Order: sequence, then structure tokens, then C-alpha cells
Amino acid sequence: MAATIKDIAKLAGVSPATVSRVLANKTAFFSADTAAKVQAAATTLGYQKNTAAAELVTQQSHVIAAIVNSTKTNFANHIIEGIQDAAYRQGLNVIILYAGDADPEQQRRALTTVIERPVRGILLLSVDLSAENLTYLQAAQIPYCFLSISFEEDQLPFITSDDWQVGYQGTQALLAQGHRQVGLAAVDSVHAHTGKLRLAGYTQALTEAGITPDPAWIQPGDYSYVAGQAAMRAYGQAPQVTAVLAGSDMAAIGVLNQARDFGLTVPQDLSIMAIDGTELCELVQPQLSSVSQSFYDMGVAGVEQLTTAQQRPPKITPITVVTRESVRFIES
Repeated sequence: MAATIKDIAKLAGVSPATVSRVLANKTAFFSADTAAKVQAAATTLGYQKNTAAAELVTQQSHVIAAIVNSTKTNFANHIIEGIQDAAYRQGLNVIILYAGDADPEQQRRALTTVIERPVRGILLLSVDLSAENLTYLQAAQIPYCFLSISFEEDQLPFITSDDWQVGYQGTQALLAQGHRQVGLAAVDSVHAHTGKLRLAGYTQALTEAGITPDPAWIQPGDYSYVAGQAAMRAYGQAPQVTAVLAGSDMAAIGVLNQARDFGLTVPQDLSIMAIDGTELCELVQPQLSSVSQSFYDMGVAGVEQLTTAQQRPPKITPITVVTRESVRFIES
């Protein structure tokens, strides 16, 4: 009987997954000593690679992996729904892993868990990989696509909203209601390309209106509820701003609840515009106006990106400004 990968793994004292990577020349995944042991074991056992079987595994796997950022927001639920529906229509299954919150070690563990399995492709939901982990992913030679995150490098496949427009249109909507002091809260405009684009759009909208934003109007954060609370605490009980564009629905609710703790009434004392537009906007009182993103469509497009042979450029999904109850018109 012909030797198998499991036979080589047993003789070399490594896992079958490691043997597969060595034999596939995926050099980023093992040491030179490990490679030598595997190659020696394969030679001893007279192993002959079954190329047809290997191609069958990589091309006909019925599993897509979704790796999710663990930041405490809720938008990922809608992307996953789109992924699952699109995968189901193509007879594919979905596995979901969490990659921590900007934690390179947790990213690496999630990637390794996926790469060691036969998967059709990998979708990364708002995961900003470290440089080392991006190299690790690319070396695996598995199709991948980032969702709800953008990069300066167009070579990376991603599907997201136009984040410059998110900041621009959200700010314009508040300006159109007479607000001249508009804050930007809980957006990571320091480290993340997505946040930098939103800040640029926000700044451009104010500039076109003849307004120079006070640095105190901009309170960065990680898009979470806690970040929204912290931003509102920084604005204080007598805020300079009359309106706030918040980085996510969760962050907007943090702003809302902290404003109430200060004794402020929304929208009479402070208007709030959320970014995301999930069902949370309609579950709070007052209901939150929002820059709503097409998260479900991102998930569907991500599956299509992985299951087509043609490499596609970065894709931008639509946004819509939705008026609800948390923004009021003020006299200039």
C-alpha cells in the first residue's frame, strides 16, 4: 500500500497538516529542521504525491472560513448573515473564528486554525492584520478577501463602504440641519485607514461649510459603546458641540446614554448621528438617525469573490443616510 501523509507525519513526529505544508512548499509555516525531517521520512517511505487528490481538496472544499474582529460592535452579524445565505445557495458551509481586537497573537491562532484545514477561502471581517500575519496569510496561497475594512494598497482584495463618504455624508446631514459645531466620536482616526478616511470626509464637509473644527470636537475611539461614553464624557455636561457623528451604532448609544446621565435631552440638547444603521438604531429611544451601510451585501459579495476564478478589484457597497428621531433642526 502506498505511503500516506499520515504515515510520514508519524515517522517524522509532526502533524499531518505540517507534512502537507512542507510537501506544498509553503515555506512560512515551518522550520528548516522540520522540513528536513519530513522530506527524509517521505523518502524513506517512498512517498509519491497524489497531485489530483491535492487539487481536489483545494478546489472543491465546501467550507468558507470567516474570521471576525472581536471589537464590541454588532455590524458583523449582518455580514455573517450575508455570508451564510450566499454560501448556502452554493452548497457551502461556513466556520466562524474570532481574532481578538488588534491582537497579533490571536490573529495568528485564528489564521493557523483555518490554514491547517482544507477551505475554499477566507473572509476577514474588519480584521486589520499585522504585517507578519498578512505575510503568513498570503503564503498559504488560499483565496481571501477583507470585508468592512479598506487599505491604501489596492492589491489587497477588500469589500467595504466608501468610508470617506461615510464621514462626509454623515457630517453634511448634520450641517443641513443647521449644526455648526459637529463632533466626531469613537472613530479610530489614529491607527486605522478606515478611520482616517472618515475623519477626512468629516473635515472636508466642515471645510466646505466654512468651519474649522476645534480639536476638542474629535474624540477618537474603537467604535465601541464604552468609546462612545468616553467621548461624551470628554465633551462634558455643557458640550461645545450641538451634534455628534458617532463611529458605530454601539458608540452612538454610548454617547446617548452618557448624555442622559449628564441631564441632557436628545435631540433637544444634542443631536446624534450613528454610523452603521443596524437594528439597534430602532431599538433605542429616541431612534437614531444613521449613515447606514450595506453589510449584508458585503457578506454576499465576499462569498462571490472567493468562489469565482477571476480576481476582482476592491468593491465599494452603497451607503444611505436614514433620518429618524435623534437629530433636530436648529436655527443658525
